[in-house]
Amino acid sequence: MRKEKILVIGASGQIGVELTLALRKLYGENQVVAADLREQNPLLQGTGPYVSLDVMNKEMLHVQIIRQNITQVYLLAAILSATGEKNPSLAWNLNMQGLLNVLDIAREEKLSKVFWPSSIAVFGPSSPRINCPQQTVIEPTTVYGISKYAGEFWCNYYWNRFGVDVRSIRYPGLISYKSEPGGGTTDYAVEIYREALSKKKYTCFLKEDTYLPMMYMPDAIRATLELMEASASSIKFRTSYNVSAMSFSPREVCASIQQHIPAFEMKVVPDYRQQIADSWPQSIDDQAARSDWGWKEEYNLDMMTTDMLKNLPH
Repeated sequence: MRKEKILVIGASGQIGVELTLALRKLYGENQVVAADLREQNPLLQGTGPYVSLDVMNKEMLHVQIIRQNITQVYLLAAILSATGEKNPSLAWNLNMQGLLNVLDIAREEKLSKVFWPSSIAVFGPSSPRINCPQQTVIEPTTVYGISKYAGEFWCNYYWNRFGVDVRSIRYPGLISYKSEPGGGTTDYAVEIYREALSKKKYTCFLKEDTYLPMMYMPDAIRATLELMEASASSIKFRTSYNVSAMSFSPREVCASIQQHIPAFEMKVVPDYRQQIADSWPQSIDDQAARSDWGWKEEYNLDMMTTDMLKNLPH
């Protein structure tokens, strides 16, 4: 069995930082090459190799994959939902072409595995709002959602046509104390904890009763690693897997924080992100992930709140 050498593209982003550190723990620090267009995140410094890389430059990407003897790629570079609405063509080009570049090179170099994240943004207003199933009506209304849904079918195509072992998760909103969020519609759920500690008040850009599927970052990282460690025969969906942990509203996060910081206050001033949130399901059915590769979350809202408030800088 060959020793895996992993390239994480978008390593300085919200998911990338923690995923890179987890992969280095699993495979060894020199076996995981972190790559990003941005400067290296301070949390990654001194933990393993780092290269400056633009996923849109296919030739340079190909050279790095050969030069570094890469066998697996985790492609995390993307423009997220709220940011994407400000520049739709840029979001489409980066999210789509970046994936096609990686899939093409994976086919040519016979890479052992590729990971690419999808999102609950693939769902639209016509998808079921409660316990949205793995397979259902999918009509996304944001450029981010459109790019992710198209990407799912490119992944499926490269698996069926060329045997590229590409795997994917439809991430819900992700919450972390280690790295900054990247311009998504669920970012309030990170900001609210930071503001609770620093100012004891927060102005939320979503209505207080807006329920969205959410996940604490340790669960998201574990789900990703478990999916990638699973045997190829157990992966039934080559588009992307629904994965869920909890679903809550800003009002419920506020109440959870007030158990620790009674003086905390939240007010609500909805902006353009409310319309995006309203187009997504309130909760997700992830039975397929649970039965196919044994997914199970560990954190609920109150456990996450305790951990966030303990670990964020005061």
